[in-house]
Amino acid sequence: MTLIQELKWRGLVQDIMPGTEDYLEKNKIGAYVGFDPTADSLHIGNLVPMTLLKHLQNYGHKPFALVGGATGMIGDPSGKSAERNFLDETTLRHNQACVHAQLRSYLDFETAVNPAEMVNNYDWFKEMGFLEFLRKVGKYITINYMKSKDSVKNRIESEQGISYTEFTYQLVQGYDFYWLYKNKGVTLQMGGADQWGNITTGTELTRKIEGENSDAKLYAFTAPLVTREDGTKFGKTADGKNIWLDAKRTSPFQFYQYWLNVSDADAEKYIKIFTFLPTAEIQTIIDEGEIDKSKRLVHKALASEVTRLIHGENGLQSAINMTAFMFNPQIGAEMLAGFSEEEWESVIENAAENDLRKLSAETLSAGMTLTDFLIEIKVATSRGNARQIIETDKAVSVNGVKITDNAFSLSMENAFYGKYLFIQKGKKNKLIVRIN
Repeated sequence: MTLIQELKWRGLVQDIMPGTEDYLEKNKIGAYVGFDPTADSLHIGNLVPMTLLKHLQNYGHKPFALVGGATGMIGDPSGKSAERNFLDETTLRHNQACVHAQLRSYLDFETAVNPAEMVNNYDWFKEMGFLEFLRKVGKYITINYMKSKDSVKNRIESEQGISYTEFTYQLVQGYDFYWLYKNKGVTLQMGGADQWGNITTGTELTRKIEGENSDAKLYAFTAPLVTREDGTKFGKTADGKNIWLDAKRTSPFQFYQYWLNVSDADAEKYIKIFTFLPTAEIQTIIDEGEIDKSKRLVHKALASEVTRLIHGENGLQSAINMTAFMFNPQIGAEMLAGFSEEEWESVIENAAENDLRKLSAETLSAGMTLTDFLIEIKVATSRGNARQIIETDKAVSVNGVKITDNAFSLSMENAFYGKYLFIQKGKKNKLIVRIN
């Protein structure tokens, strides 16, 4: 397969400029995707452009990740119904550094042949004055051309309208493409389908600046905007929250669970789009998954591969541990002993409120019987009730170990990291006790 053939098979090509596939097959080139640093973390909506860059690098081309320090100050009107709030420079610089770090964990910046490279358009715009911008850029693109772009046309015709600032966004992005062509040899820009207008402005601007007799040739293609089976926006939880790539915003467990719980149709689509498993292996997983859907082979492969890509092997293992903890009927002592402090905090973060209890360190330091402990955390209603569930029913486990002696003594030594106790009553009732 050529690069474009594979991307088409995976559902990652929508619009493509004529000649692009042939050009990529015959040349090793530089290509870029832009990321606006509007937050201190990328989210899974950014995974498609990140994936395009990684596929490009896998095929021997050089990927450029442009973090828009300048364009982030303006805001892209594409796909937006209203103008975004401006971010101050300090916030933007912080966001840029965070985005840099996330991209570095995804792309290979160390390989000797075609290392990924990061660029920031603030570097070439910060010294450019308004008049210079008008002379260098504005004179080459007509108002009619700019208004014809869907991203602009839709906003002009909307009730909110469009500000001059956002109207000029495509000129700024267009100049990015020109600058990268002249200074880095970049000849291809990629992005989501809503970026087609901005991307082609860059090819048109370069053609105009370089002149009709120039041999400059720039190329472009876009990927479809990913949606869920029901047509709703991909990348958000049921309550509208973003799924972030930063583990502090979205834990590896929450991240893993998002992919594990997509619909069957979406799982088959997403495993092609968001993983780098060979096409034949993906097809085998899909075919075997059809034989017995209860095994959820596609979902598990999808969740594992994407979580590993973003959070590494340790993050994936943590997510699997959390999944076992949250959903397995019986929790073993060995699993609990292997939990890191971060994993315990993730358990607490993801547990239902009814499954959490608090206990003071002072209370536990003095030592207490299991009977008193169960009454204290409201698992038992009385001493008689406690004896019933401990000795008669044999239904109580402490930190994964079955306890049948109601006089069993608990102290701070039993608490993992001096902070956490796990109590299970029967198979279904699991409580996490946080020692304060």
